[in-house]
Amino acid sequence: MEEFDLLNEVKKETNKKNYPLHFKEREIYFIRVGKNIGFEQNGKGEYFLRPVLVLRKFSKYFFVGIPLTSQAKEDMFHFKFSFRNNKRSYAILSQIRAFDANRLERKIGKMNNDDFLELKKRLKELLKL
Repeated sequence: MEEFDLLNEVKKETNKKNYPLHFKEREIYFIRVGKNIGFEQNGKGEYFLRPVLVLRKFSKYFFVGIPLTSQAKEDMFHFKFSFRNNKRSYAILSQIRAFDANRLERKIGKMNNDDFLELKKRLKELLKL
């Protein structure tokens, strides 16, 4: 319960930011994801941060992103790539969601164009309805 109380204070602070960073698709940011429920990805540390790939920008205030992990997962729900120092990262395709730009904390990298195109292809396959 303590983490949820702390998260509430972080959410209040995040909501007051009111100065979204300028961001673009393919960029990777640490964002304030929070403490979530069940199998949803959580942020870590004082501000509940997690790296997230900007998949689609809808406005300067709103985007769809995909949380990242460094935990190796080789399945249809994860997309493996590198974006800095040849360190492997995995986009968690099953965790795609909308984010408000006030959650953005700081840019940490950018996915290369070839990987981004392949990720979108894989995501389309996964989301076939």
